[in-house]
Amino acid sequence: MSDVKLFIDTLGCPKNFNDSQCASGIWEASGNTVVTDATQADVIMINTCGFIGDAKKESIDHIFSYIRIGEEMEALGVKKPLICVSGCLSQRYACELAEEMPEVDLFLGVNEYETMPDIIAKALGRKESRDLNRVYTGCSPETFDEFSARKLDDHPYTATIRVSEGCNNRCAYCVIPSIRGNYRSRTMENVISEAERLAEAGCKELILIAQDVTEYGRDLYGKLCLPELLDKLCLVEGIRWIRLMYCYEDKITDELIRTIASQDKICNYIDIPLQHVSDKVLKNMRRRSTSAGIKDTLSRLRTAVPDIHIRTTFITGFPGETREDFDELLDFVMETRIERLGVFPYSREEGTLADAMPGHLEEEEKQARADEIMRHQVEISRDINNSKVGMEMEVMIDGPDEEDMVYLGRTRYDAPEIDNTVIVRSSEKLEPGDIIKAKIIDAFDYDLVADYLYKET
Repeated sequence: MSDVKLFIDTLGCPKNFNDSQCASGIWEASGNTVVTDATQADVIMINTCGFIGDAKKESIDHIFSYIRIGEEMEALGVKKPLICVSGCLSQRYACELAEEMPEVDLFLGVNEYETMPDIIAKALGRKESRDLNRVYTGCSPETFDEFSARKLDDHPYTATIRVSEGCNNRCAYCVIPSIRGNYRSRTMENVISEAERLAEAGCKELILIAQDVTEYGRDLYGKLCLPELLDKLCLVEGIRWIRLMYCYEDKITDELIRTIASQDKICNYIDIPLQHVSDKVLKNMRRRSTSAGIKDTLSRLRTAVPDIHIRTTFITGFPGETREDFDELLDFVMETRIERLGVFPYSREEGTLADAMPGHLEEEEKQARADEIMRHQVEISRDINNSKVGMEMEVMIDGPDEEDMVYLGRTRYDAPEIDNTVIVRSSEKLEPGDIIKAKIIDAFDYDLVADYLYKET
């Protein structure tokens, strides 16, 4: 196969973006090229999300938009690109999609990126795209499979690092275990080795990702090893910030809290998808947390790390959620004043335990409950932001704003493309990845405004 140009459009969570970076690296290692313009591509790949209804709809809309692009190119006399769909939606519904979308040439699952160049080469080489199999969705491996390559951004000052694959938490509403398989930790040596390569490439912020970061190591080492892994990552020269995402509350141990509190490189930030606080709803969700356990964990975190910013998500309208259950959740939000919070109305997914449960609520009611929480949360967020006016804070620059000498950045309390933004005014030219000190001069619901003070060394 001569040099073939691949364009990848990635949807969904940071784990999907990590997959796409690895797919791009594998593609280039096979002697081909990754391009950023779909109209210049020989192959268009859509790396899809299939977690909830809105994500599935977005993925399908993107697939059809690229089908149209291909048809428009063909109408202009340009060779139509091969259309390839990968990722969670493809893993979950490949056969159904293949039947409904004859315009798509290939459907790849989440475990096919290593063999993707060979699969695409076969598809490009055959005369008629229907002569051979269009669906490649193999079973999940029993152990963590390392990718052979990864293509980073040109200036990778921030990067995700995957510590595991799959999930053993069989939450009643979730399809991830059926898509990604059982939990498989990555060896500590391989995580550290990638962190060192990322640091050498200029990365300053590591974002630990997995379906459940706190479960790390139990399958390989017989115990929860996240604190040990964090201690070793903190020794990697060049890494300045380490951020924890996807942490399950029932596995946030005292040892982990002590590690967060004692290591300066670990951001005082933790993402804990709580989903609910009503014991009845949590039990029906098949969550291992309890209301008392959640409150105790948040108290232990805030006592040990007074300035910690907690990110969480909640689900409203789970089957059987009464107004009393919802009011308990709403009271918790107002009393606990979690710094970073998102709410999703329950999405009914076929094949899950929750799908067969009684007591499904109307879509309008689920959304109304989500909106009610967010009306209170915006006030909480505004109050928290207002309390920072006058503070001098560390900010990582993500890039320039549209206005001259204005930049967009984040504090240690904010994950990229998820949380709050700091709008930095500076007479000095700043670059993505610069870590500066800035004085907060104004606050909005979810953003801060700051004046540049000096660049940290």
